[in-house]
Amino acid sequence: MASARHPQRTRAYGQGRAPTAVDRLGVWLSGAAVRRHADLRGKRLGDLGCGFEATLARGALEVVDGAVLVDLALADDLKRDPRVRAIEGPLPESLGSLESDALDVVACLSVLEHVTEPQRLLDEIHRLLAPGGVALINVPTWLGKAFLELSAFRLGLSPKEEMNDHKRYYDPRDLWPMLVDAGFRPSEIRCRRHKLGLNTFAVCRLPGAPR
Repeated sequence: MASARHPQRTRAYGQGRAPTAVDRLGVWLSGAAVRRHADLRGKRLGDLGCGFEATLARGALEVVDGAVLVDLALADDLKRDPRVRAIEGPLPESLGSLESDALDVVACLSVLEHVTEPQRLLDEIHRLLAPGGVALINVPTWLGKAFLELSAFRLGLSPKEEMNDHKRYYDPRDLWPMLVDAGFRPSEIRCRRHKLGLNTFAVCRLPGAPR
């Protein structure tokens, strides 16, 4: 929920601007991590905070059994694609229309740091996952904060508005208890540093046979 102190952003990531080299590298590394930990073939994919172009999901549309894309705005061709359920709106509020157990794989990459209710978003991710499903979550660490702010505020290699929208940073010890509070079992959580320690990457699985 937005507030006067943390006003709601109005544009999706990548909307109205071309990605920088730093953007492209980050997206590629996160996508590689997703593919390493989740077989997307025949799965129902949810990409929460996917960005205007939904780069990760766009590249998987040929193999997934449908994709739910959620962001403040989405490219018109994605909204017209019959394989896509497009939801335009803020997180986590926009997830209420989705049924529980609706997804096999949920990606939430470089999103949690932007939302004012991160625990509620993690709770929703757990609710949306079907038995045997997997959630893949990437967030910047406190070390990453220094690098990102140098890149954006001093070197001009990243958009300032994205860094100014960050609410929190997460080392593994910060994110892990939130995942447990969301309902994931400790034995099914893998939470580690990623991208040379600049990010935390979590793989959270639900018990049960994968679809």
